[in-house]
Amino acid sequence: MSDRWQEPFSPAEMQALRRAARDEAGILREVLAMMRRLARSLPFSEDILAAYCCVRDPATSARVKFILLAALAYVVLPLDGVPDFIPILGFSDDAAMLAAAIAAVRGAITEDHRSDARAMLDEARYS
Repeated sequence: MSDRWQEPFSPAEMQALRRAARDEAGILREVLAMMRRLARSLPFSEDILAAYCCVRDPATSARVKFILLAALAYVVLPLDGVPDFIPILGFSDDAAMLAAAIAAVRGAITEDHRSDARAMLDEARYS
């Protein structure tokens, strides 16, 4: 497992992080709205919510937040590699992007994040 996510940001990464951070709240709002609509049918819902919980955790490093925010933005933005309305394939690129981001920051998503994600998912499914 790589610990690259713990290294300091390069100047280019810092600039990209500043741009993404300007709309962190907007991205996270979109993630929650999407999960309310799709929680029952999206097979990787728990991973999305675990990433969300990790980003919201004050103990999470800026590098991890940046990586996960980028992946979450890709999931919720309407322009992506495969349009989401295409049956079966629609969310495959989103799942791949999220899987790659989670693999890159594997050690940062804790069992507490996953537990919180499961609780949020249960709440969304039964509300």
